[in-house]
Amino acid sequence: MAQQTARRSLSGDVPGGGDRRQGLAFVVPALLLITVFLILPALWTLYLGLTDYRLTGLQAAHPKVVGTANYTHALGDKDFRDALGRTLLFVLGSAIIGQNVLGFVLAWTLRSARRWARALVETLVLLAWILPGVVVAWLWIAFLKDQGGTLNAILHTPGRDWWFDHPMGSLIVFNVWRGTAFSMMLFTAALSSVPPSQLESARLAGASGRQQLRDVVLPGIRGHVLTNTLLISLWTFNDFTPYLITKGEPHGASAVLPVYIYLTALPGERLGFASAISLIMLVINLLLALAYIRILRRRA
Repeated sequence: MAQQTARRSLSGDVPGGGDRRQGLAFVVPALLLITVFLILPALWTLYLGLTDYRLTGLQAAHPKVVGTANYTHALGDKDFRDALGRTLLFVLGSAIIGQNVLGFVLAWTLRSARRWARALVETLVLLAWILPGVVVAWLWIAFLKDQGGTLNAILHTPGRDWWFDHPMGSLIVFNVWRGTAFSMMLFTAALSSVPPSQLESARLAGASGRQQLRDVVLPGIRGHVLTNTLLISLWTFNDFTPYLITKGEPHGASAVLPVYIYLTALPGERLGFASAISLIMLVINLLLALAYIRILRRRA
């Protein structure tokens, strides 16, 4: 009897047992897309990273396998280390500190704001987030432009080239302005999950606003804080938008890692070397994600 039931289940005769072939028909298109757009490009990049492939010349027609030479060269390359340092500074300043802190401050402040004020601020912040990257880049180029720039007109500093004088600082401010909306929305949802009774009990016990924030709110939403930090760190680490604004100038001073890889691969025509750097970047992303996940589980 059990064997007959099992056969009926496999053939789809049992109600709710499902048809494996129908299920497979739903899964196969997704697997094909993942294979074509993720797995195959990753394998191709892995292969290129082991060769001296270039876009032109003899290495383009007949690339040679050089093993791990590209990786050892990248780890010892000063330009790569500088790009990695700028990327970490970009992530720390604009994501971990900037977007996290400003997003939480906005979410915390808007809790007690009037409805019209909350709607206005949220609309303005979300508008900066949903605008296309090209539009945002052009707005900030115009804002910080040396000749006729909006900021120079406000500060009465004609001719001041903010992008040239402070490339990384300008990029950090730009990314904080652009990406804070996600943190604000996540923290707004997180704060709504804090039981009001806990805050009321702390208030009746004589806790100040700062003490309520430190002892009640932050411990209650630490999982959301870590999740938000993980997501915005990975997004910022892989962000290519700085190229739309500075193209890595002046003299590579604003070339974060994605921009450095692009400049190495296409204008520099060193596709094999750039592929090796991209895989190193992937490993760094995985290490960051594993570190955050480990901290999140430990805090749970």
